[in-house]
Amino acid sequence: MIGRFVLAGLLLGLMPRAAGAENVYVASQGAGTLVALAPGSAVSGTPLRVADGPAQVAAGPGRRLYLTHPDTHRVTVVDESGGSVLRTYSVPGQPFGIAVSADGTHLFVGDWSGDRVMRLSAETGALEETVAVGKEPAALVLDRRGRLYVADRESRQVSVIDTATMARVAVVPVGAAPFALGLNPAEDRLYVANVRSGDVSVIDTATRKAVATFAVGGMPYGVAVSPDGGRVLVTNQQAGTLVVLDARDGTTRATVPVGRYPEGVAVAGAQAYVANWFSDSVSVVDLTSLRETARIAVPDGPRSLAVPQGEGR
Repeated sequence: MIGRFVLAGLLLGLMPRAAGAENVYVASQGAGTLVALAPGSAVSGTPLRVADGPAQVAAGPGRRLYLTHPDTHRVTVVDESGGSVLRTYSVPGQPFGIAVSADGTHLFVGDWSGDRVMRLSAETGALEETVAVGKEPAALVLDRRGRLYVADRESRQVSVIDTATMARVAVVPVGAAPFALGLNPAEDRLYVANVRSGDVSVIDTATRKAVATFAVGGMPYGVAVSPDGGRVLVTNQQAGTLVVLDARDGTTRATVPVGRYPEGVAVAGAQAYVANWFSDSVSVVDLTSLRETARIAVPDGPRSLAVPQGEGR
């Protein structure tokens, strides 16, 4: 990661969203940029310079995007519709994973080195409350009922937080080094990519228990679910592939070659987008043919992707 903070500039070339279209936004950690990928385009929008070392990006209501910067202890707020940085504020700890409340007033941010989740004001970044979780909280996913799921990478577990009370209400054991989380559209299953055990844990969100384990192999680093809930998409960083699993039984439906060291994966409409960390590119995978249809060059070190709320499903 990069340790030097540079004040974010404003570049109005971030590709604006076309009416009815589903842009995908890509945070590049090495370059310190955010770019938009418009559907059907083979090139990215003009990079928007943000603070150094963005690790994760999340979309919120009001066309807002939020990026975490672990090394500089900051969060950047971007106006997606105008393609500009609104503000960058300092936050305590080492912010990594991030989720946004449904009304856009609160941010939930994992403190990588502090083993906690912080609730921040989305407007000012002020720390409002914290709750202890496991070691090295990575991905955060918030459901429609206000339950927050946290992948505690070095504790082999997922913490479940009631955001109304900011209390941890459950701890679910999973595989080794859980890093990414994917919630299905019905929100009754949570899929957990376990990097070191080479598998995906399946959590029943009603019982808050792991009900299955799907073998993937290699290093599963990112996970998403198809819009119909029938397929689980997992990036295998070691193999440079996107593995498509049947959501019912974990059967492998396809293994799609992508770029080097794929990490984040997101779904927009009928396409999956894979951030190829070491190839400085994003692979576009058609969910019907299960083939890579494009590979789009982006700035150095893409790791995380976001689709604005209301899109992609």
